[in-house]
Amino acid sequence: MSRWTKAVVFLACPIPLVVLIWRRYHHELGANWIEAAQHFTGDWIMWYLIATLLVTPVRRLPGLGALIRYRRMFGLYAFFYACVHLSIYLWYDKGLDWLEIKGDFLSRRFYIMGLIAFTLLIPLAITSTKGWIQRLGGRRWQYVHWLIYPAVLSGAVHYYWQGKGIVPRAVDYAIVFILLVLYRPLYSLWRVAREKRRTLPSVAAR
Repeated sequence: MSRWTKAVVFLACPIPLVVLIWRRYHHELGANWIEAAQHFTGDWIMWYLIATLLVTPVRRLPGLGALIRYRRMFGLYAFFYACVHLSIYLWYDKGLDWLEIKGDFLSRRFYIMGLIAFTLLIPLAITSTKGWIQRLGGRRWQYVHWLIYPAVLSGAVHYYWQGKGIVPRAVDYAIVFILLVLYRPLYSLWRVAREKRRTLPSVAAR
């Protein structure tokens, strides 16, 4: 995968936002365009987070090791769409009425869960550079970036608690998340078993 491929992927990632703006301009989001825009951007947050998690297992397939170059990009675009998502809520939905915003967070738990998910993404975005990897060290940097797991889970719960016909979507995200969480321990167990099978013949030969 060349630099040109990475450039194409980088330029393709904002296309959903362009589509959203085009649909809004042409009045294709329906009467409640704000809710439609929030659901649209919320979906893309989850898809980019899942894409970020998918890079690790998929890159182990033959010929796909270069996919690791895209993991940080997908993660940063997830945070970008999270900022857009939050901005739509604050600016267009609530008009920066902080008393009304406070009331939402005090009366509706799915808002709190969404804020938790967004907050968890902030350290991931800040520490995404090579400089932060050097400052924190590889192991501590990895610990910080495990926050993506509770972020995805919080996002799925945020969807689920909203209801309004989008519960199936939340369940789909949760299922994918569970599979991705299970991948790491299952892959580790498989590697241990494989190493044991390799060492058994050499031990028997002695």
